Amino acid sequence: MKPTVFAELQHWYEATLQSLEGGSIPSKSQKSKLVHVYDTVFHGFSAKLTTQQAQQLEERPGVVFVFPDRLLKLHTTWSPHFLGLYDDTNYIVARPLLNESHYGKNVTIGFLDSGINPNHASFNDSGIDPLPAGRWKGECEKPINCTNKLVGFRIITTGTDVGHGTHVASTAAGRAVTNVFYSENASGTAVGVAPKARIASYKVCDVGGCSMSDVILGFEKAVKDGVDIITVPFEFPDSEYQQNPIVIGAFAAMDRGISVIASAGNSGPFERTVLNVAPWVTTVGAGTMDRRFAADLVANNGFEKFQGASLYSGPPLDPASLPLAYGGDCMSLDQSFSGKIVVCNWMVNHTDVDEPVLIDELVRKVGGAGVVAANIYPAGRDLIAKHFTIPGLVIYESDGNLLRQMINASMINGTMINATMIFQGVEFGTDQLPAPAVAFFSSRGPNNISPYVMKPDVLAPGVNILAAWPEGVEFKLLSGTSMACAHVSGLTALLKGAHPDWSPAMIRSAIMTTAYTTANDGNPIINNDDVTNSTTLDMGAGHIHPGNALDPGLVYDISPQDYVNFMCASNYTDVVIKKITSDKYGSENCNDTNTMPWDLNYPAISIDSQSLDLNRDFITVTRTVTNVGEDVSTYTVNVTNPKGVILIVTPKKMDFTSKGEKKNYYVAVIVNTTKWPGDISVEGKIVWSDGERQVVLPVVIAITGN
Repeated sequence: MKPTVFAELQHWYEATLQSLEGGSIPSKSQKSKLVHVYDTVFHGFSAKLTTQQAQQLEERPGVVFVFPDRLLKLHTTWSPHFLGLYDDTNYIVARPLLNESHYGKNVTIGFLDSGINPNHASFNDSGIDPLPAGRWKGECEKPINCTNKLVGFRIITTGTDVGHGTHVASTAAGRAVTNVFYSENASGTAVGVAPKARIASYKVCDVGGCSMSDVILGFEKAVKDGVDIITVPFEFPDSEYQQNPIVIGAFAAMDRGISVIASAGNSGPFERTVLNVAPWVTTVGAGTMDRRFAADLVANNGFEKFQGASLYSGPPLDPASLPLAYGGDCMSLDQSFSGKIVVCNWMVNHTDVDEPVLIDELVRKVGGAGVVAANIYPAGRDLIAKHFTIPGLVIYESDGNLLRQMINASMINGTMINATMIFQGVEFGTDQLPAPAVAFFSSRGPNNISPYVMKPDVLAPGVNILAAWPEGVEFKLLSGTSMACAHVSGLTALLKGAHPDWSPAMIRSAIMTTAYTTANDGNPIINNDDVTNSTTLDMGAGHIHPGNALDPGLVYDISPQDYVNFMCASNYTDVVIKKITSDKYGSENCNDTNTMPWDLNYPAISIDSQSLDLNRDFITVTRTVTNVGEDVSTYTVNVTNPKGVILIVTPKKMDFTSKGEKKNYYVAVIVNTTKWPGDISVEGKIVWSDGERQVVLPVVIAITGN
């Protein structure tokens, strides 16, 4: 509680800093150590302190915790059609979700990112009316003027804009812009998922990353301004919730009815790499689309063909067929590579910032005629299309290995391999690469912090996404879970527009329970890194299906009190709960002592194998569904058991007589010890159906410590 002697929090905090050993009253020429003051998502401040001063401060009465500042990492012309939002590729004939949500026009999305270019065509406000009175409390800071589209613009850090924020915001909520292309590829109309949703930009990131203290202030401003959704396209540090102030900010936002959408991270394809895993955050992984920027390398008079990808748009090879040469990392090329197609090792493992392809410049400087970027990272079937200044393309890791072997063998034999490049341009709806698939870089589960909360939640388009860019070119292709996160932010805006009374948990439930797990070839969605079938630990509930999410039938709602009960059941202490909830809740609010952590009403069941061992291979899980479909309806259950596990659902039928009615059901999770594999994670599902809708609840038993 602020002492009455201080008129403002800032005065109190400054006095506190001055009282520290080594602290002093700053002169007029000195800057205060105080950086930001927080009074919404929690009460506190950020300041520039020595390690000794931070330790002193932490020992003061009334100080809950002190944490060091950190830098966080930032993580479409075709995607709206791929998502089924329109009947046509010109984005004129909209399907029901867009119409019923009015294209998201009364919903405001806050973007915590690197800022945006407010003058970009994707953010024009033509035909958009002002927000209803009282809906918005934000503003645009000079020299930016607000519009009916861009309703908020705040600069929290003044560093260089890297373009990421413009790209993400236009992916989620960009207006339709015709005749768009990048490097003469992906031409057509560019439009965001929720084209009439309002945008509020909070510039918390720059070329160096995102300062945690700036991000917290971004949460503060967004919550105060009155956004409906907060988009967080970067990684929360992998730490306990009470040690993570951004998780605390997300809880404060959720507690005020604000949906928080975050990227899962770009550290795949390895297990336990998913970040942003708090249960009150929607966590999004990246998937591919059925679009290919086709370019092929053809060698040995057509006997060898290597499928690739490229955004090259210049003149073809001249002459068409040229010798191949291997240049290693291509950092030490000489004139012997002149006039040849040079194969260079290239490693792509982090893709949401469009790093320039430098190897084509190295090849061009020595007179090389073309370049093949042979990926040396195990990216499986992912091809991230890149721009080249000379004829060039990217090929798969496996093809790169084969090509290097061919060149080495030819050198031993004293022969030369000639090749050519064929640039086909953009192919849509291609059946050569079934889609969606889980991108190799998309981070995977299970959840390291809360094993009873399945993460990631869903998959969304995140590979080769064309969207607005602030300078140089109008639009640009990027890949990453940031782009996937933007799609779900847009979808959340549409659902909020169609169902303004739905809570953040209800919206997430609608997205998760209607997600699909089958690719366009009729087979299960695969992981592109190793071409195996994807699991819930890879893609969550599946790939988003916006049309079905509009009318899910049943939803799994979660209140702030439910999250508190979850923390209590997870044995969080009173101090920890107070830290996470900014002192709003504590152990005295644990009103259901019989709740277990797996009883959080999440739209998935996730149990670690250790819990099954401790409970003698038997657990009972409770779930509550809310009817949001027809008033009178009957749902029956169908169960797919995980390998070695039996799921018994009670009751097997639920009758509803009104919209908003809630019903409980119970799931007995029983291990069949004779069939339980024991050393691998297994999954199944529980499906409730009224004959028209399928409400799918994934079930995963994750091996502890994998």
